[in-house]
Amino acid sequence: MTTTEALRVTVTAPIVSFRNPLYAGVQVALPCPPPATVGGMLAAAAGGWHAVDVETRFAMAFHARGKGVDLETYHPLDATGKKADPTPREREFLADVTLTAWFIEDLDVWERRLRRPVWPLRLGRSQDLVGLMTRRVVLRHGPGRQRDAVLPEGTTPLPAGTLLRLPTAVSLNRHRTRWDAYHFDAAGRSDVMVASTWADEDGRAVALLPPVHPEQLMGSG
Repeated sequence: MTTTEALRVTVTAPIVSFRNPLYAGVQVALPCPPPATVGGMLAAAAGGWHAVDVETRFAMAFHARGKGVDLETYHPLDATGKKADPTPREREFLADVTLTAWFIEDLDVWERRLRRPVWPLRLGRSQDLVGLMTRRVVLRHGPGRQRDAVLPEGTTPLPAGTLLRLPTAVSLNRHRTRWDAYHFDAAGRSDVMVASTWADEDGRAVALLPPVHPEQLMGSG
């Protein structure tokens, strides 16, 4: 059986909220963080995208133990671009969340960065600070059970849950976004065996996602 050493990163937070950018003017929440959001957190740990390898990839899984709705003050802009009156708006949030990410390359580099991040680590909104732990683990080569893994479109057999359109990478000036489709089961209970490259010690699928670096958008329309 083929195995590989990996760095497992466990991120926890009491409250997070991921706005779906496909919807303008309304607050529609996503059930998991987009890869671009996780990439932004990693760039903060490294001190900026200039310090991150363009081909950096990771796998991830996500689980929320609760969800709810509160009110958030929204500061809209009018047609001229000036600030309009603040408006209260309902906001969906996820509670008691755990994000798990795996690296199979540059383990020493990411272990050092995440243990001593250059900038504070946040997941989503600027006020949502996180806790973080790292651990070296062994992954086995082959398929794994879906459970709470975030899987790229095209994974076979067809995973349970929802097919989401999520930002993979965002240009530094935020003018361009790369969108990709991902499978995610918010319940995290699916035991479907999917064709992932690796599986963890519990048999959960570990599927590498596309690179999230902004330079992946260079030359795109």
